[in-house]
Amino acid sequence: MILDAKHALQQKLFRQFAETEFTKELQDKLDQTGEFDWDIHRKMAKYGFMGVKIPKEYGGQGADYLSYALLVEEFARVSAVLSIYANTSNSLGGGPLMLAGTEEQKRKYLPAVASGEKIMAFALTEPGAGSDAGGTTTTAVADGDDFILNGRKCFISGAPMADWCIVFAKTDPTARGSRGISMFVVDMKLPGVSCGAHEHKMGINGYPTSDVVLEDVRVSKDCLVGPLHKGFAYAMKTLDGGRLGMAAQAVGIAQSCLDEAVKYAKERKQFGRPIADFQGISFMIADMATEVAAARELVYNAAVLKDKNMDATSACSMAKLFAAEVANRCAYKAVQIHGGYGYIKEYKVERLYRDARICSIYEGTSQVQQMVIAGQLLKK
Repeated sequence: MILDAKHALQQKLFRQFAETEFTKELQDKLDQTGEFDWDIHRKMAKYGFMGVKIPKEYGGQGADYLSYALLVEEFARVSAVLSIYANTSNSLGGGPLMLAGTEEQKRKYLPAVASGEKIMAFALTEPGAGSDAGGTTTTAVADGDDFILNGRKCFISGAPMADWCIVFAKTDPTARGSRGISMFVVDMKLPGVSCGAHEHKMGINGYPTSDVVLEDVRVSKDCLVGPLHKGFAYAMKTLDGGRLGMAAQAVGIAQSCLDEAVKYAKERKQFGRPIADFQGISFMIADMATEVAAARELVYNAAVLKDKNMDATSACSMAKLFAAEVANRCAYKAVQIHGGYGYIKEYKVERLYRDARICSIYEGTSQVQQMVIAGQLLKK
């Protein structure tokens, strides 16, 4: 896709910010400590990145899905973990409210999320209900003007520093599968809300992940987001946009792998000449470049479909499936081209290899994307 002038300028600005602000020192620190960096978070917020897709009337930039995809891609090209800093508020964090929130809820929560003042997490996955979200066991029982929540969510990105969390809970215990699930905004400071220990992850270090535990947490009925018992449908709609963002992240990672492979192949000499001269290396680079270009087209196409309010479920899943697998293949080849140096932490491809692996797992595994795509094609 050839970007128009507006989007080309946005792409340039996103790239310049990432290349200037996401220093190697910052990336190394995040990877080593696994801690959230509030300084870069505030800097991103200052430039409006936290609300790029949130409507202007709620404090955001009101940009389209293509702008959002460009933001995540360009940020991930420099740092996969830092791309998540700006992604969450525009995706899983703010998404459910943008889709189903009342006007009062949108005005209460979205401006603080868009400004970066507050962080909102998304809590769907449970220890026994990952890809099978219909197996949700967290409950929300009506009690007068309140609901009482009990349950445990796991692998919740951003939970340790979140102010609010979108929690999915079963409100109709008689309904089977994904029916009878509702969405709630939960204040993370409420009595009974706690976080588990930070997970020690293979990659994406610097954006803490933990369990969210709910023990007799009382929330008022105005914390219900969307219709009662209809939360699962909105979770899936939210994940459509989330998968677009993760596909864009995968493209950014894959492009970074290609950049590093090309640079190293030109500099590294063996048998008296650059290894780029050897067909075995050059063909790997050619394959990487082709796959990255194809993945990017799928992502941009899905973004344009969403901007036109067309059915983009299959397109988002196709983009997520293909881009995630491409990121993993490109990371493998980049390390292979670097040889032993690719296995050393001093070289960027070592981190890229670890960061890429999550792309085919979170926000729906590659196998779940195949199920979605096949389901759309074969439904009667």
